[in-house]
Amino acid sequence: MPAPSLTTAAQDYLKVIWAAAEWSAEPVTVKQLAERTGVSAATVSDGIRKLAGLGMLVHEPYKSIELTEAGRLVAVQMVRRHRLVETFLVETLGYSWDEVHDEAEVLEHAVSDTLIDRIDRMLGFPRRDPHGDPIPSAAGHSHRPDAVRLSAAAVGHPLVVSRISDADPAVLRYVADRGVLPDVRVTIVGAAGAAGAAGAVGAAGVGAAGAAGAVGAAGAAGAAEAAGAGVGASVGAGAGGGAPAGGGTGPDGLVVLLGGTGTGDARERRVELVQRAADAIWVTGVEA
Repeated sequence: MPAPSLTTAAQDYLKVIWAAAEWSAEPVTVKQLAERTGVSAATVSDGIRKLAGLGMLVHEPYKSIELTEAGRLVAVQMVRRHRLVETFLVETLGYSWDEVHDEAEVLEHAVSDTLIDRIDRMLGFPRRDPHGDPIPSAAGHSHRPDAVRLSAAAVGHPLVVSRISDADPAVLRYVADRGVLPDVRVTIVGAAGAAGAAGAVGAAGVGAAGAAGAVGAAGAAGAAEAAGAGVGASVGAGAGGGAPAGGGTGPDGLVVLLGGTGTGDARERRVELVQRAADAIWVTGVEA
């Protein structure tokens, strides 16, 4: 069954189920689907029952939801539409990467396959969207990079940012302001020494010859927030790069954006934001 034959809600369910499994091995449940789509569990259960009747997925009560091949094909088609629309909005219409998700959520249901194919051709057949998520091919193939969350990455190894989740626009704005974008190279260098430093996130600048950055994450590698521990990371600046606004440059060009500044609720909010950023940023190792 082609995507246009399904309701908008049904298309969204299939897309969210597929996307949730793309970056996580955890099974998708009705509760998780309700949280991701912003509707009640009862509404999701009814939609899942109908999709199961159409042969789009398999679901037993109180167990995980799994797509059938028919459901996967529709889901991948919707993901392709969504990510190509996001890329078009950023590269052609000048949208910022933190505002395209909601627009794409609407447009993906309205555009035709012909328009999507022409957008794909006009953009030069991009392989990923502005956030680093892979764009499935017209044949339904998608290649996810072998990436891990920054918060789970090893200390001391050169890394490159491959993806930043678009689930939280505030995080996208925060990391973009500090030059942390796909293809930025980073290295986690260890715990920040200053008391109260919950971590650092930033970049020494993105130059024409390549990105360079500094990223740290509270909670990464077992750092304890309560103890004021953090993780710092740095890579030398690229050509033309400069320290982003709002941060101070430390040894070896490390841009410290959190440190011990602020107290009480303000500091807690900032610590939380850095932790969310550490979970949103996905990195891969740099090949020798």
